[in-house]
Amino acid sequence: MLMPKRTKYRKVRKGKIRGAATRGNTIAFGTYALQSLDNKRITARQIEAARQAMTRYIKRGGQIWIRIFPHTPVTRKPQDVKMGSGKGSPEYFAAKVHMGTIMFEMEGVTEEIAREAMRLAGHKLPVRTKFLVKEVK
Repeated sequence: MLMPKRTKYRKVRKGKIRGAATRGNTIAFGTYALQSLDNKRITARQIEAARQAMTRYIKRGGQIWIRIFPHTPVTRKPQDVKMGSGKGSPEYFAAKVHMGTIMFEMEGVTEEIAREAMRLAGHKLPVRTKFLVKEVK
């Protein structure tokens, strides 16, 4: 599962994820891509589940790039704990994904296979997604 080797701070504030992506919103490596249409946090487990779904479908053909990384630690307090007494301990890591962010890219397979693999991956994610094809110039 993806997680940072080390972080500057153990806990971070929640923050807000607003607006469209200004970086990471173009296809850079592959021919086909999966783009986010919502602003959400995507956990490392969800990224891994999507990656497995794509890899299994393309059966070791082609190449997959994961363009998002879960940097943000998400904390949770234990169950049945009263209010107060500080912030909970970090439970998992998440990636903050903006609308328009390219999450996965693929190359080396036909468009039909890539489209179906990305569709399967999109079902594992909490955001609405869109399949993109790189324009040939």
